[in-house]
Amino acid sequence: MEFTFAPEYQELIKLARQVAERTIAPRAAQVDEQGVYPQDYFQVFKETGLLGVAIPEEYGGSGLGALGLVLAVEEVAKYDCSAGLMLLLTRLSTMAVSLAGTEAQKREYLGGTATGRRRGAFCLSEPDAGSDTQNIRTRAVRQGDRFVINGTKNWISGAGQADFFIVATRTDSSAPGSKGYSVFVVDRDTPGLTVGKKEHKMGVRGLPVHQVIFEDLTVPESCLLGRENEGFKIIMNNLNAVRPVVAARGLGLAEGALMYWLEYARQRQSFGKPLIEHQGLQWMAAEIAADIEGARLLTYRAAKLVDAGQTGKEAAPFLSMAKLKATELAVRASNDLLQMMGAVGYMEDYPMARYVRDARQLTIVEGTSQIQKNIIARALAEGTVRW
Repeated sequence: MEFTFAPEYQELIKLARQVAERTIAPRAAQVDEQGVYPQDYFQVFKETGLLGVAIPEEYGGSGLGALGLVLAVEEVAKYDCSAGLMLLLTRLSTMAVSLAGTEAQKREYLGGTATGRRRGAFCLSEPDAGSDTQNIRTRAVRQGDRFVINGTKNWISGAGQADFFIVATRTDSSAPGSKGYSVFVVDRDTPGLTVGKKEHKMGVRGLPVHQVIFEDLTVPESCLLGRENEGFKIIMNNLNAVRPVVAARGLGLAEGALMYWLEYARQRQSFGKPLIEHQGLQWMAAEIAADIEGARLLTYRAAKLVDAGQTGKEAAPFLSMAKLKATELAVRASNDLLQMMGAVGYMEDYPMARYVRDARQLTIVEGTSQIQKNIIARALAEGTVRW
């Protein structure tokens, strides 16, 4: 296994780190407090080309794939998980287009995302369908060469800024199991589409979530991604492909929390010496550092699987392992590090409380930890995981 990066990836890490330190770090606390989408983040991502990291060069991106996006997200998430989510959305909202879109769709939505001309959102979850993906109730009914869509999507990240939406629907309610699903790309200005109120959420406040409501929304057949009634595989592969990027958000958050604690622990005195010199705390920090390295290897490997085109059933357990371990680590590390700061860590004047709140989102989005365990366990039972 290769443990060094090619020069283009090394330059990307350097660039993302500069953006994180100069733009993200000074603003992170304010963005969290205000709960308003940080346009300055988006602007610097646009100016530096980070919006197009995972998008092929032929569509205006850098062509550095999932691994490139993972590396960039890891750096910015050290200071603000909202920034990591902003970059993740460039993949979440375009992967279905990459997998099943026409050339015209790819040029419009991949090309537009890479340059910052377009911003997208992924509409899957509903009031009664989150982890239970096959229970989605949004319907798309064919009427000649057009489809009429009705339904409501919940907790859609980036919906407030998005100008296009990837929408998972049922097109044949009588079809069994995973049959009868279709995916559409819908522009925001299409009549019948409404972005609902902003939800008040616990963390990652810089990227608000909204309902997205479809009421007799009519789109031409050209908005269909792939074939009618064969969209469930597109949905699952879209989620699989993004799981290493969610893992990178968890990885970056854990790194950032540990970095902050180390800085604090070198200055804070307790029982006559700096916190960093207490063996009990040293051991806790050492365990977190070792777990970060383990999660990093899982995450990078998962990204390379995606870049090799492996987003289906055989690769799914390994993509889930990365997402599971890195996001659970983010929760555990931030909680332990807050405890290691004592009362100071509990105060909102310091960033550790924000790390704790932000980490809790990661074990829920793009498939909960329990869903990841189901995927891994099923593969073990079927004998598709081999070492």
